[in-house]
Amino acid sequence: MDELNDSITDLGEVSGVLTEMVLDYGPRVILAIIALFLGFKLAGYIKNTFGKALEKKDFDPTLKPFLINLVGWLIKILVLLSVAGVVGIETTSFIAVLGAAGLAVGLSLQGTLANFAGGILLLLLKPFKVGDVIDTGDFMGTVEEIQIFYTKLATFQNRQVVIPNAKLSNGSITNFSAKDIARCDMVFGIGYGSDLKKAKEILMEMVEADERCLKDPAPLVAVGALGDSSVDILCRPWTSVADYWTVHRDFQEKVKLRFDKEGIEIPFPQRQVHMSKS
Repeated sequence: MDELNDSITDLGEVSGVLTEMVLDYGPRVILAIIALFLGFKLAGYIKNTFGKALEKKDFDPTLKPFLINLVGWLIKILVLLSVAGVVGIETTSFIAVLGAAGLAVGLSLQGTLANFAGGILLLLLKPFKVGDVIDTGDFMGTVEEIQIFYTKLATFQNRQVVIPNAKLSNGSITNFSAKDIARCDMVFGIGYGSDLKKAKEILMEMVEADERCLKDPAPLVAVGALGDSSVDILCRPWTSVADYWTVHRDFQEKVKLRFDKEGIEIPFPQRQVHMSKS
């Protein structure tokens, strides 16, 4: 009988503790659930609004989904931390643990994070876009795809090169497609015994006769240097970017054939040796 009374007493104490817990934490839990629900709804609304704003600004399609999801997750994390504070969970130590974990992960993934940051910079600053012809110093080709971590380049030999974005964002890049026109720099050497004035007139005539060479800006034909074996003549017509390489290649052949026809020598490296009698 005494054991039964003790059991009833223990049950009463447990029931009292549970009742106190329900009265103490129940409203907090209900409030936390409501706050969590409303917070996630708000996060979704802000995420959608942010996405629509990016669409109106014609934002980069590669970076757009990443930024939208990043904003959504940041708001959700803030909602979770706020709800934890409502329930009574100490968030200071939790944030400190997250910070320490983030630092450890960041140190172990330095290269990856550098590529990630470089990709963000490339997509925001847009030094080049898909379809542009660029020269990175090591590779030259057409940009096929700009990803968050890497950029894919197709060389003129039709080889795909994958370049880390950290290297592109920290290095010098020549973008041949950034401007509509470009100056086609060519040098043609003639012999010292050839008619310099005639050679210049031929080059200017060829430039003016080629429809791909622009009238404005005006082309330049002038002596560039007096070399060891030749007089180097600069030939610099302006062309559209699309015609640049075809003009450059065509002139190498056409100038050689025309100079041969006009009797203008294109010399090869040579050296004169004078023998003295001792």
